[in-house]
Amino acid sequence: MKLKMNFSIKHLFESFFIGILFFHLGSCARPLEKSGESKNEDAAEDDLIESVIDLSGKTIGYCTPSLNAPYYQALLQSIKETTEKNGMTFLSADGQDDINKQISAVEDLITKGVDALLLNPKDPDALVGVTKLAKAAGIPVFIIDSSIDPSAEYVTTIQSNNLANGELAGEWLAKKFGDKHMNIALLSGNAGNPVGRTRKQGLLQGITEEQLRSLGYINLNIKTQAYTEWSYAGGLKAMEDILVAHPNINVVVAEADVCVLGAIKAIAQAGKTDDILIVAGADGQKEAIKYIMDTDFYGCTAMNSPVKIGENAVKYAVQYMNGKKDFPKTSYTAPLLITKENAAQYYNPNALF
Repeated sequence: MKLKMNFSIKHLFESFFIGILFFHLGSCARPLEKSGESKNEDAAEDDLIESVIDLSGKTIGYCTPSLNAPYYQALLQSIKETTEKNGMTFLSADGQDDINKQISAVEDLITKGVDALLLNPKDPDALVGVTKLAKAAGIPVFIIDSSIDPSAEYVTTIQSNNLANGELAGEWLAKKFGDKHMNIALLSGNAGNPVGRTRKQGLLQGITEEQLRSLGYINLNIKTQAYTEWSYAGGLKAMEDILVAHPNINVVVAEADVCVLGAIKAIAQAGKTDDILIVAGADGQKEAIKYIMDTDFYGCTAMNSPVKIGENAVKYAVQYMNGKKDFPKTSYTAPLLITKENAAQYYNPNALF
């Protein structure tokens, strides 16, 4: 087996490749889809959620880590609309991109006595304590979109299949480039984020799996990784720095559309839209889909629907109120890759996200 690597962030991947090569040689199963631990499911297909109990006196509380991105706004709107159309009261709290403020916001929702708490934690460790407070108060907690430490008290995590979506995007990229050389810049969200880490794992697994299948060897040349803090401004600044330090970059791999949408401005200003191909492991943001439809430099993204996640979260909360307790620890929406061939099907110019 021929193996070519040139990592400026070698520590990020030293153990990664050994693990995935042995894993995939020995099994065809996806690591995060073990029996009894997770499932792929699209829920809330009907307008109203089936319920034996009267929902009119019930309250759903939701705490977002921030509202500084369209995704968070769309997710909040989906939860609010699904809650209210099913006759329940909706209470929301904004963590304002500050862990301490998010903790206080969750504590306030618990004090108000919500019947179910939906939580999108900014940090996987810092919010563990409030989940225990909620359980002590008899309030079930549902983790939304992100992840939390397993020591937390929660019913299930509702999110897109970040590993599978990343694999689809990585596989597409490897097929697109074939045996041509890639100089890759990674655009990540923030350090230590478990969702970003899983998306990155999926992207790299997709690339290496496809290269092994089609080429018989792995050829990854990752020049750098930069953090964008999940923002347009962060992506712009990161890309400006990358293009100065690594002018020969020809691929940008991002953990989310928002990480790279700001970066496009820097790429355009440098006159490199014809030289750099962009691939995102998530989200299916409308601006990204529009780029995929209209240009050749934004290759693909994967669907992470805030609408579907919000609908599913409220549905599971209602099911819990009706006595269902046997939830998997993670409940996934179905993975989906968006490319030029199908982008028009998913483009909604009027969507929040």
